[in-house]
Amino acid sequence: MPGSITVSLPDGSSRSLAQGSSTLDLAAAIGSRLAAAAVAAEVDGALRDLTAPLTDGQSVRIVTSDSDEGRHVLRHSTAHVMAQAVLRLFPGAKFTIGPAIEDGFYYDFELPGGRTFTEADLEAVAGEMRAIVAADQPFVRAEVGVDEALRMFADQPYKCEIIERVTSGAADGSDAGEVSGGGAVSVYRNSDAFVDLCRGPHVPATGRLGHFALMKVAGAYWRGNERGPMLQRIYGTAWESKKALDAHLHRLEEAEKRDHRRLATEMDLLSFPAELGGGLAVWHPKGAIVRKLMEDYSRRRHQDGGYQFVYTPHLANGRLFETSGHLDFYRDGMYPAMEMDNGTYYPKPMNCPMHCLIFRERQRSYRELPLRLFELGTVYRYERAGTLHGLLRIRGFTQDDSHIYCTEEQLTDEIESLLDFVVSVLRAFGFEDFGFNLSTRDPDKSVGSDGIWERATSALREAMERHGVGYAVKEGDAAFYGPKIDIDVRDAIGRKWQLSTIQCDFNLPERFGLEYVASDNTRRRPIMLHRALFGSVERFFGVLLEHYGGSFPAWLAPVQARVLGVTSEHDAYAESVRDALVAAGFRADWVAADEQLGKRIRSAKMERLPYVLVVGADDVRDGTVGVNPRGGEVVRGVPVGRFIDDLRAETAGTSVA
Repeated sequence: MPGSITVSLPDGSSRSLAQGSSTLDLAAAIGSRLAAAAVAAEVDGALRDLTAPLTDGQSVRIVTSDSDEGRHVLRHSTAHVMAQAVLRLFPGAKFTIGPAIEDGFYYDFELPGGRTFTEADLEAVAGEMRAIVAADQPFVRAEVGVDEALRMFADQPYKCEIIERVTSGAADGSDAGEVSGGGAVSVYRNSDAFVDLCRGPHVPATGRLGHFALMKVAGAYWRGNERGPMLQRIYGTAWESKKALDAHLHRLEEAEKRDHRRLATEMDLLSFPAELGGGLAVWHPKGAIVRKLMEDYSRRRHQDGGYQFVYTPHLANGRLFETSGHLDFYRDGMYPAMEMDNGTYYPKPMNCPMHCLIFRERQRSYRELPLRLFELGTVYRYERAGTLHGLLRIRGFTQDDSHIYCTEEQLTDEIESLLDFVVSVLRAFGFEDFGFNLSTRDPDKSVGSDGIWERATSALREAMERHGVGYAVKEGDAAFYGPKIDIDVRDAIGRKWQLSTIQCDFNLPERFGLEYVASDNTRRRPIMLHRALFGSVERFFGVLLEHYGGSFPAWLAPVQARVLGVTSEHDAYAESVRDALVAAGFRADWVAADEQLGKRIRSAKMERLPYVLVVGADDVRDGTVGVNPRGGEVVRGVPVGRFIDDLRAETAGTSVA
């Protein structure tokens, strides 16, 4: 039709629209429900505002509020509304950056006079935000010159710093503004009184928002610099509906109940004594039992999988880490050097350089490849104090670390085999929902030629495609020495955890001069795969503890069964049942009848024991027990031998007893 444009849609169809139409017009033409759900658009591969005009021939995908991209737009738009509310309520406040993050958003502020936000302030901010939402203020994008932008934010020093960094080319991911092709700075205005730097996109108007909650206030250094100004960060969450918001808040309540730090204390598993320093734990006997079971299972699976066990020291001469490249690329994550009488030493942040030394110690033949080395190796990494989080972010931890040396011809098959191995181990610990991510090269933070990186990336991609798994691509997220596959799991309350990793490395073999003798007697360079299943034993333990809410499956529980006599007359028999269980290889105890039976049962339930066995006069006579399973119905009169057989069947395949 005259004065029309035609755009293409993801399903391959096309749609004709009037000249000057926007994506919002396109969504309305397709259907009213789509228009109501739309929050942004992907136009020719770039996210844009719904209100931006379309041009002929463009490819358009409408982004809805219930997608990950759509929620990101909702959250970033809600962050703008929060900043507007704070500036209204606190004249003279300075605002910095306010990005969307996983499941939420935050904004950093500096209040006049060093004032800090209170709970009452958060309630007031939330109320002001709701007023802004009700006003249905449109988000309007504009591009302004640098000088105009600096005048616009003259009373906001942090915004001026961002503008200057952006226009000088020194911007990083924390900067919210952007420079267009003509050197202009993009801003968004959603009222005459409020404007913010932003790359966008945003929802068309504030009325599209409203399902949010402000969560907490925390301190945050400007740009993460401990020598910089201390700001106040308000965290919030925003969703596409009240139902989605309520579900998220429920998950947070569940997560708080499952916090591994609280459970570890309640269950007497481990602790973080202040005398040790931040990020360092001591394991109590019950926690050590679970950890040993995890490590023993890992050792058995690796032994069955053709791995060879090695051990390496906890520190090394700095020359080793110069060769590996860690001092160039990972120095900030390493502990400071220790000057000794014969050189400079560092606690090791990685095990891989030492495994390379083992490979290099003698001549290797192609017949030895793939050579799979395995170590439960403890490493030490300096994490900033503000990032430490129980076992999930810790400074000293043990990796179930494997390094596999193979030929290029073996590479794809070996990666595919590793995918099977990883998934089978994670399933043994109770995980069933997996996600796969391929991390590609960051040219500014990597070593090696383009050709090597392409070959390594192609091998990982081919292995996943042959394995039949879907995967996402994380551009620029690879390690400095090679691309990688990261494997996520989803826990019992729907949270996603990145656990296992498979990294393909052509570079460390080159740096260490590793060689093998090929079948034609030529010397060739092996390829190295870095692989950890748990990631780290400590972090995996923390994730497991939260996944199960402390109720470990029977094969992992510190105490699998507790035997209780109804009265003291039955204690001798209760003790003999305990002895029979222990003799059969199970972890069992008994508690004397010094207190009422109900109290002792409740105590066992609080400890989350898989089984409580109650014995009375009939059991003494018949050689039976009353089985009180965690979360199940009581069964009376079960022969002791049958219970042992049932427990053995339940733990078969995972038990390492």
